[in-house]
Amino acid sequence: MRGLRRRDRAGREGQGAVIELAVRPVPRDALAESPELLQSGFWAAFKEAHGWTAHPFEVHVEARAGEARFPLLVLTRRIARILRLAYVPFGPTFDPGEGRGEYLSRLAALLRPHLPRRTFLLRFDLPWERTGPPPAGIRKAADDIQPSATVVVDLRPPLEEILAAMKPKTRYNVRLAAKKGVRVEDGAPADMEAWYQLYRETSRRDGIAIHALSYYRGLFEAAAECGKPSPMVTLLLAKADGDLLAGNIVLCWKQTGIYLTGASASAKRNLMPTYALQWEAIQRAKRSGCLVYDLYGIPPRPDPSHPMSGLYQFKTGFSDRILERWGSWDVPLMRLPFAAYAAAERLRMGWYRGLKKRLARRASRAEPVPAPS
Repeated sequence: MRGLRRRDRAGREGQGAVIELAVRPVPRDALAESPELLQSGFWAAFKEAHGWTAHPFEVHVEARAGEARFPLLVLTRRIARILRLAYVPFGPTFDPGEGRGEYLSRLAALLRPHLPRRTFLLRFDLPWERTGPPPAGIRKAADDIQPSATVVVDLRPPLEEILAAMKPKTRYNVRLAAKKGVRVEDGAPADMEAWYQLYRETSRRDGIAIHALSYYRGLFEAAAECGKPSPMVTLLLAKADGDLLAGNIVLCWKQTGIYLTGASASAKRNLMPTYALQWEAIQRAKRSGCLVYDLYGIPPRPDPSHPMSGLYQFKTGFSDRILERWGSWDVPLMRLPFAAYAAAERLRMGWYRGLKKRLARRASRAEPVPAPS
């Protein structure tokens, strides 16, 4: 504790945007207070089942923008046998508004003694809205882990007003799906295999990377095993004439409904099952007490050449509210391993972006299809 007090006094002498900052390890139960799903005990349990180690903390910060005490989940995993990478998904939740780089650097310094030896990098995936000055003095990551832009539906108005606020084509497709006999129902564990086959079909059609089936099953297992509070995780399936046409995995955490991922068949897309799924998810989220529904990720801008431009058009049809975040930022903890990792990451991302451009050219030569989900 003396070390923490010394750091606090050094911050107070500097009189920066962040005046006082302290961290302490806490039990995982403390993560239950977080408003962010990816900072919850559920997410800690889920990621630990898939190769990560969870480190829960409590952070106390006093800044010019205000004072806050909040839980913080840091995840670590092994890289190249002896090294470890640390990652903070959608955290910290407190945004000082100014001095963001100083805040994150000091927070990383406080966290470092509590992390495994040879942790060479602490990556913050910031949930803060992209306003004001960017973090200074730290490095922007080569790519964002979580989507830096998303579409949010305000669930506070009555349902008829939410529907009326959608783009005319989206409203039309929601009603068309109902008229054509598309029905949305809850999926059972036994339906996961059929849903995953649709997901593999979606992956091949749209050129997206997907996890193994066990990863998605793990979402439901973690929700059942992590205790209270846990998110409500639901598999929604859209069917017509007995055929499975599409399916979404959606979650409700605190006051937020989240569309995590979805799959759709190439056949019968004219029945607009993906619109029926989103409308059903919006209604359920509102009934569950959620104030917003997050469609979880869109391309950064409405670029017709982007391979996911159809996704942008599809999601923005449900709401014109686009939330842009700062994305992922790095605080190196070991200079040489970080430099090597960053160089490898830049090469990987350069190859991946080249692949996306090739996919975009291929898509531009193909006949147009309905917007994906």
